[in-house]
Amino acid sequence: MDFLRIEEVSKNVVGGIALQKTSLLIHQFQKIALVGETGSGKSTLLKIIGGYMSPDTGMAYFQEKKVWGPNEQLIPGHPGIAYLSQHFELRNNYYVHEILEYATKVSEEEAKKIFAICQIDYLLKRKTDQLSGGERQRISLARLLVGAPKLLLLDEPFSNLDMTHKSIIKKVIHDICDELKITCMLVSHDPVDVLSWADEIFVLQAGRIVQKGVAEEIYNHPINEYVAGLFGAYNVINSDSIAIKKAWKLMKAKDQVIIRPENILLTKNKKSSIAGIIKKISFCGHYSSIEVKTEEQDLLVYENRSMLKIGDEVFLIRG
Repeated sequence: MDFLRIEEVSKNVVGGIALQKTSLLIHQFQKIALVGETGSGKSTLLKIIGGYMSPDTGMAYFQEKKVWGPNEQLIPGHPGIAYLSQHFELRNNYYVHEILEYATKVSEEEAKKIFAICQIDYLLKRKTDQLSGGERQRISLARLLVGAPKLLLLDEPFSNLDMTHKSIIKKVIHDICDELKITCMLVSHDPVDVLSWADEIFVLQAGRIVQKGVAEEIYNHPINEYVAGLFGAYNVINSDSIAIKKAWKLMKAKDQVIIRPENILLTKNKKSSIAGIIKKISFCGHYSSIEVKTEEQDLLVYENRSMLKIGDEVFLIRG
């Protein structure tokens, strides 16, 4: 039995197309990330899956049953699917434990486990107007989980958080998937956040899925500059950079080749290397970002050595 199947789903919005005939298949217990630039259709797809938006064409099937949207049912949503939007809300002037008790469908022992995973044990006696944004988010998440969903949808869970609360919510989401064994789909505007988490990544561009695969494949072998740019800095070896392509054995490759800065190494060996002069060095913590000028084009390299300086001659090989 298919856990979640999306068939030819599309959605038009004012000003254009939000989603173009999109199909995908998700297996139970997977951790799935939807990534793409703003307006690429990520949140639209998530809302259709959760039953909070009706598609114009196509259909979502959850455990072989249709997911109806607000056009087909009075109260949007699906009982087996939990959806946490970017604009989660908690009722004011309630104690946290009251908010959670009203939503609980699991045993007391299971609820305690969920509270511990969401790191909200110490918040149960507080009122909802005494919470920080990060605390409110984790309580909203716990409220969904005590409803015993089989699929969890998270829309931009890392946005508008400081580094401390972002680190906490990343661990919470990781523990939810590993310890509660819940299938999870996550949308992020910062795809780097999902590289170490997702079993599979779907990249959306202009309402279409343009690439899907495991994190390593998408990061190291993006199909185009759009996908490459979503996941960090990159070099494009131009079609007319013949010396570089020959030295790095790229002559049989397509006209342009995308290489990450960390996959270009500095060497003292001139064989199979390209000579260049350091133009700029930017300290980035555990590494330095180095711009190197070669005869054919500038290249960006990540290096952890501190002895280099602007103007030094270096030799580059492909890692």
